[in-house]
Amino acid sequence: MATRATLIRATSRADVDRALRTGALERVGQGRYTLPEVDRAAATAFRVNGHLCLTNAALAHGWEVKQVPSTPHVAFPRNRNVPRPWRGLVQVHRADLGPDDVSGVATSREVTLLQCLRQLPDDEALAIADSALRHGEDVTLRRVNAQVRGAGAAKVRRIALAADARAANPFESVMRAICLTVPGLEVTPQMVLSTDHYWARPDLTAPEHRLVVECESFEWHGDRKGFTKDVRRYTLLSAGGWTVLRFTWEDVMFRPAWVREVVCRAIGVDARTEVPEAWPLAA
Repeated sequence: MATRATLIRATSRADVDRALRTGALERVGQGRYTLPEVDRAAATAFRVNGHLCLTNAALAHGWEVKQVPSTPHVAFPRNRNVPRPWRGLVQVHRADLGPDDVSGVATSREVTLLQCLRQLPDDEALAIADSALRHGEDVTLRRVNAQVRGAGAAKVRRIALAADARAANPFESVMRAICLTVPGLEVTPQMVLSTDHYWARPDLTAPEHRLVVECESFEWHGDRKGFTKDVRRYTLLSAGGWTVLRFTWEDVMFRPAWVREVVCRAIGVDARTEVPEAWPLAA
């Protein structure tokens, strides 16, 4: 991504025009060009002279998210006028960013984590925090947790404390966020369970309730051999006194209240018990 002036300084006017004719460059805005393979969200932010933020900034840093936004989140300075045509291309956010607050076309890793944990729903924020830890951002997360102040600081600290690098993917993180709304339930990602009769590493385990929660996707089993192995593992866990709950991606993402109700029933908690204020259930 570069302006026309930058490209001409690096090459020549003729080279730039030739690259545009051949499709090696794409014009995305007035005097602004990108390579064809540049991510569309990044190209859009560059076109409108803003910075990717929140979920789209997390994606730009290589972190996995619960759901990719259909319209990119883009931050603009508070006093900048955003032309009406641009407002239909992006979700407009306001932030006065300094040189250390940006990384390329996105907010910096630290600012991205801070904004996501402060502004996004809990399940989305936890998925991003878990992913950041998987990608080695433990120091960044600790710095955000230590320095956060003002409105939403308690939420940032709560999610930072709950974040866990052992979470395998956003699917599992969102399921854990649901479990955190169940009073008295603590689940651990990827805990190894081993006896003379079975060896397993469930997605989520609550030893005090002898509960195992598996996040099931059709692609994960891969073939009949994998499916058979999983069925045997679940059977052996059940025979060993564990309650095994298996949830699909569709239910976890789109029916969180129902998933919570099932988990409550499995551990003997009244599903009508008020959701802890600190962990509101996603819509």
